[in-house]
Amino acid sequence: MIACLRLFTALCLAALLAACASSPSSSLGELPRTPDASIEQLLEQATQAKTPEKAALLRLSAADLAYRQGNAGQSAQILQQVPMEQLKPGQQIFASTLSAELAMTRNQPKAALTALSHPSLQHLSEMPEDQQVRTGTVHARALEADGQTLAAARERIFIAPMLKGEAASKNHEAIWTLIASLPTDQLQPNTSDDLGGWMGLALAVKTAGTLEQQQAAIDAWRAQNPKHPAAINLPLPLTKLKELASQPLSKIALLLPQDGPLAAVGKALREGFMAAHYQAQQAGQKPPAIEFYDSSKLTSMDEFYRKAQADGVQLVVGPLEKPLVKQLSTRPQLPITTLALNYSEGDQGPAQLFQFGLAAEDEAREVSRRARADGLHRAAIMVPKGEWGERVLRAFSQDWQANGGSIVATERVDQPVQLAQQIADMFQLRQSEARAKSLQNAAGTNVAAQPSRRQDIEFIFLAATPQQAQQIKPTLNFQYAGDVPVYATSHVYSASGDVNQYNDMNGIRFCETPWLLETSDPLRQQVVAQWPQAAGSLGRLYAMGVDAYRLAPRLGQLKALPDSRIEGESGSLGMTQTQRVVRQLPWAQFVSGQVQRLPDTPR
Repeated sequence: MIACLRLFTALCLAALLAACASSPSSSLGELPRTPDASIEQLLEQATQAKTPEKAALLRLSAADLAYRQGNAGQSAQILQQVPMEQLKPGQQIFASTLSAELAMTRNQPKAALTALSHPSLQHLSEMPEDQQVRTGTVHARALEADGQTLAAARERIFIAPMLKGEAASKNHEAIWTLIASLPTDQLQPNTSDDLGGWMGLALAVKTAGTLEQQQAAIDAWRAQNPKHPAAINLPLPLTKLKELASQPLSKIALLLPQDGPLAAVGKALREGFMAAHYQAQQAGQKPPAIEFYDSSKLTSMDEFYRKAQADGVQLVVGPLEKPLVKQLSTRPQLPITTLALNYSEGDQGPAQLFQFGLAAEDEAREVSRRARADGLHRAAIMVPKGEWGERVLRAFSQDWQANGGSIVATERVDQPVQLAQQIADMFQLRQSEARAKSLQNAAGTNVAAQPSRRQDIEFIFLAATPQQAQQIKPTLNFQYAGDVPVYATSHVYSASGDVNQYNDMNGIRFCETPWLLETSDPLRQQVVAQWPQAAGSLGRLYAMGVDAYRLAPRLGQLKALPDSRIEGESGSLGMTQTQRVVRQLPWAQFVSGQVQRLPDTPR
């Protein structure tokens, strides 16, 4: 009998311990469970509840149910009726998490982070694992959306041991995406925990050059960290790198126009591409074979791909023509991986399509980045009237305002005779002159008053031709605005060596390709010796051809490693999630008729 009682007592104690382990302690409060009732029934029960605390919990359950059913608006309305002070700490954690999830549906990461800063969150580790995961997941999403990449990775690493199945796999891949997107100087693997291991892996891969070197770096890291989650389950992008390393590129199709209006552009790109190919041969590498195709004689892209496949082509570089690139971007898939040398209008294309070009929009965003780095906040804009100017204006404005900058004036330049008036309008000089005249009339005598310009313009973003810039800068000087910094795209620089032209643009800062700024580059010197035109404005196309060759075998690397870069002749090259190669550029300034390189700023 005593033995039976002891057994019964032991079973009751085990059940009690199990119950405590699966729910928060009574001091934290009962959490809402998935209810059998509808939202309307829960709200009705809340109105009939005997205590405010019970009513608050029922409304919290209704708000959560509405969120789970995809009705964020209704959920937010119900949650507003739940007084936090009537909830216990565990319930407050639940409510704060739901509030953060609702903020993220509105794309408001800062509001989500504010919700998750509630004092009750200090008890999160005492909550059931599923609640810790739910809170940690939305916290990681909010941190990532707010630009706090490292903190987001830490949050995901914390919840990783609590996850299973598909959720664990998605979180694992998300950790790698976050860590791999960190700049190299932020990868400091000086700890022995999981975070230090992730950083060590990313640093090893990013600092290796070729696919083969990256593969060796991954293998070495795995050997040193055999128990790390990423060693046990290599992230998918690194698995793809492994596959790429086992499939070396042996034949490339170069698809460029040899006749028609784009023949000269195609010729410069082709000569730059082949210069890089011959340089690789001279360095003792085993570069892929190059097969030439004339896009100006194409009758069908399908026919071209059939011919290229029959010829054993593994990668297509081209086409250059925008209509052909647009056509490719609308297809669900391509038979051969293709690096187009222009951009389509849409953002997304098939998985096999990559796009690369000398986009003016890249340079507009580069101006935005440089001005921010120089501590500027308020911009005026001058662009040419027309479609090209509008594209550049849109790219600059979106990037500038998304990063906290303001635009105080915009002028679209068209006729030279209107330039002085446009600049006077931009700086509100006519109003100043009117005030001076009014003062003279009131005083009844001549008053020595120099017109004063508005003072809230910190710099001018200029997208213009050299001829327009030659007129704009002296006019700014004449209109009392010569001291306002001017940041320009490369279009102001003709690379002609005309000192008189550059004198008229004294002080203008502009971004430019390394090819035209770093004249001591050995490959550039070889190319210019053979094709002198590569030293002028056509040099940008030669640089693009060189970079197209260097990009060809590394597209998979850029895709697999977010934020990794290739230091090219047309700029520092990275890749967006939509597989567009984008450029960042060095800077120079016109000083006394000479082009003077400016120091780089942190990126």
